[in-house]
Amino acid sequence: MRAFTVERYGTKDGLRAGEVPDPEVGADDVLVRVHAAGVNPLDYRIRDGEFKAILPYKVPFVLGHDMAGVVVQVGDAVQRFSVGDEVYARPDKDRIGTFAEFIAVHQDDVALKPSTLTMEQAASLPLVALTSWQVLVERARVRPGQKVLVHAGSGGLGTIAIQLAKHLGASVATTTSTANVELVKSLGADVVIDYKKQAFETVLHDYDVVLDSLGGQTLEKSLRVLKPGGKVISVAGPPDAAFAREVGANPVVRLVIGALSFRTRRRARRRNVEYSFLFMKADGNQLRELATLVDAGAMRPVIDRVFPFEATREALDYAEQGRAKAGKVVIRMT
Repeated sequence: MRAFTVERYGTKDGLRAGEVPDPEVGADDVLVRVHAAGVNPLDYRIRDGEFKAILPYKVPFVLGHDMAGVVVQVGDAVQRFSVGDEVYARPDKDRIGTFAEFIAVHQDDVALKPSTLTMEQAASLPLVALTSWQVLVERARVRPGQKVLVHAGSGGLGTIAIQLAKHLGASVATTTSTANVELVKSLGADVVIDYKKQAFETVLHDYDVVLDSLGGQTLEKSLRVLKPGGKVISVAGPPDAAFAREVGANPVVRLVIGALSFRTRRRARRRNVEYSFLFMKADGNQLRELATLVDAGAMRPVIDRVFPFEATREALDYAEQGRAKAGKVVIRMT
């Protein structure tokens, strides 16, 4: 089958198109013909070797974390899915590889795609929708009336997180550029901070939850807008020891990872708030919940541009260079 594989870490030229063996289908797997795949920052960060210490993929390996497609084969133990089902998924971290014609995914990580969406729209959702769910529902347990700040509201994650937070009954603030103010308002944002004109940390206060996807100074400033007991949950900030344990890192790596977030955690404690890092997990049950919300009209995907499969490298470059105006970049199989 055709696929885009990482041949070597640390360079854009390390991602190449070629022929690779068809996936092996285990008893609990569904084999999916990929119709579309989403592009995420995680893709080019893994390509560049940023996660080698904790996600040591052995080159060559197929890249890609989001997909939608049609089931073409099921394992002997699969009962939830049949050949012909239209599905979407974010495969487990140990079984990535959606930039390919086919992928075998464990049945627990797959769900029927939202019936109201095209394949391209569905492929844009799994990683960002699962991240939003795991931040806002699982970890933060957002309740009606709480105040939630979602950074980068016009991005792939931000567009979904705003809508989910509103569905949960929260009052939502977000940061974005001037060009996307109206977009994030249409998604449900109650307070919009144009970062080109305002500093969010001087405007917002007493927030219950911050979803940080930017890290750096944005993360540090986010600690200031929380009320006592508030939480900032980051997908871009320094990993913490809890994350190292989750991925099964060895004791030395755990120590190193814990040290990376020490300063941020200390500053959070001084303000009587909580900092944690989240690395999203595959979960078919959550994707089923999310599909229900999408089909009920509570959430809609936002897509910036669709690239043909042959232009996968260009799609990653486009996303990495920040050229997307709003929402996700998607790859369509041809």
